[in-house]
Amino acid sequence: MQPILIVDYGMANLRSVQKAFERVGYAAEISSDPSRVGTADKLVLPGVGAFRDAIARLRESHLAEPIVDRIKSGRPFLGICLGLQLLFTKSYEDGEYAGLNLFPGDVVRFPDVAGLKVPHMGWNQLRIRRPAPLLKEVPDGSAVYFVHSYYATPKNASIVATETDYPEPFASAIWHENVFATQFHPEKSQRVGLTMLRNFAAL
Repeated sequence: MQPILIVDYGMANLRSVQKAFERVGYAAEISSDPSRVGTADKLVLPGVGAFRDAIARLRESHLAEPIVDRIKSGRPFLGICLGLQLLFTKSYEDGEYAGLNLFPGDVVRFPDVAGLKVPHMGWNQLRIRRPAPLLKEVPDGSAVYFVHSYYATPKNASIVATETDYPEPFASAIWHENVFATQFHPEKSQRVGLTMLRNFAAL
């Protein structure tokens, strides 16, 4: 069995994701090689930081096209945090920037609401909308770890797997066929997050 491939485009703590997969018994390799990305059995796109920088680096590194082709091939894909946002049409973070456009929708900032801290940082609960394979043995209401100021607004509500309130509901995970993506960080979400990574690795 091929190791899980974690895409390295210089914008994530890749080792923490790799170590989390290793903790649940699966080998994971970190690579910035477009040809490796294109042939990976299971692909993970993590990310932290600004959307503009991330999409620019993916394109400059010739990684964007292999990622899209790889997703369209039907093999399992997991996006984490910024790796979820990049799948959508565009982001309004510090301007307007085109994403990979695999799913129609925009990435927008949390509104300025009295008493609401932005970024949304720390533990918050999941409300399961659809029982995605990633969520097997994850109870409704489980707490996971978030760090973000922007969130995706899918035009097609049927891809939303979980919602989280801050203070209004937003899509905290999506699922469509072979594509899974979380706004939270499974690798920082202790037992619940490790369960999700094990579920993905076992697909």
